[in-house]
Formats: sequence, C-alpha cells, structure tokens
Amino acid sequence: MSLRAIPDMLVDLANEFTTLVQTESELARTEVSENLAKLAAGLGLLVGGAVLLIPALVILLQAAVAALQTQGLAEYWSALIVGGATLVVGIILSLIGIGQIKPRSLVPHRTVRQLQRDVSVAKQQVRTDDGDIQRAA
Repeated sequence: MSLRAIPDMLVDLANEFTTLVQTESELARTEVSENLAKLAAGLGLLVGGAVLLIPALVILLQAAVAALQTQGLAEYWSALIVGGATLVVGIILSLIGIGQIKPRSLVPHRTVRQLQRDVSVAKQQVRTDDGDIQRAA
C-alpha cells in the first residue's frame, strides 16, 4: 500500500471540492432555468386561456340568468342567484390556485438531493481515509 503525502492529498481534496462546487452550481442553474421556463410557459397559457374564458363565461352567465327568467323568476333574483353561485365558485378556485403557487416549486430539488448525497459520500470518504492513515501509522 502506497502512502500519499498530506500536501498532495490536500491539493487533490481542494481540486475535487472545486470541481464538485462548479458541477453542483451548474446543475442548480440548469434546474432553476428549467423550472422558470415551465413557470413562464404555464403563465402564458393561463393568460391566453383567461382571455378566451372570461367573455365566454359572461355569455354563459347571461344565458343562465335568461333561463331562470323563463322559469318565472324576476330578473334581479335570476341575476343574484347566478352571480352568487359564480362568486362562490370563483372564490374556491382562487383559494386552490393560491395554494398551488408556492416558491418551493422553484427550489432545485434534484440539486439539493445531490448535494446531500455528496456530503454523505465525503463524510464516508473522510472516515475511510482516516482509517487508512491510522493503519499506516
């Protein structure tokens, strides 16, 4: 078994650490960029859908008011019933949407897991290297 000099081991450790930090930071940047791209695409589709859905909803609500009027309800009661039901559904959807939009969706989860693995491997490596040095001494 050949023993390496401590300065050589420290230089190797510094080089490996630098490479590890560079690789992990690149992975984090890539993952965050992917998440932001998905978020931007999703927001674009949401805005496009809303532009089309709002006028369609207004027309459908007017039709619902008219349908209730044909059943003998006064115009104001028909509008109140349809408006109230629409308000309740809108509040529910808004609350669900707010719950879905969280900053944690932008966190680079893969990078965090990889860093945790790297720390674990580094700890194992240090323990193994300590055992080799003690046996060699």
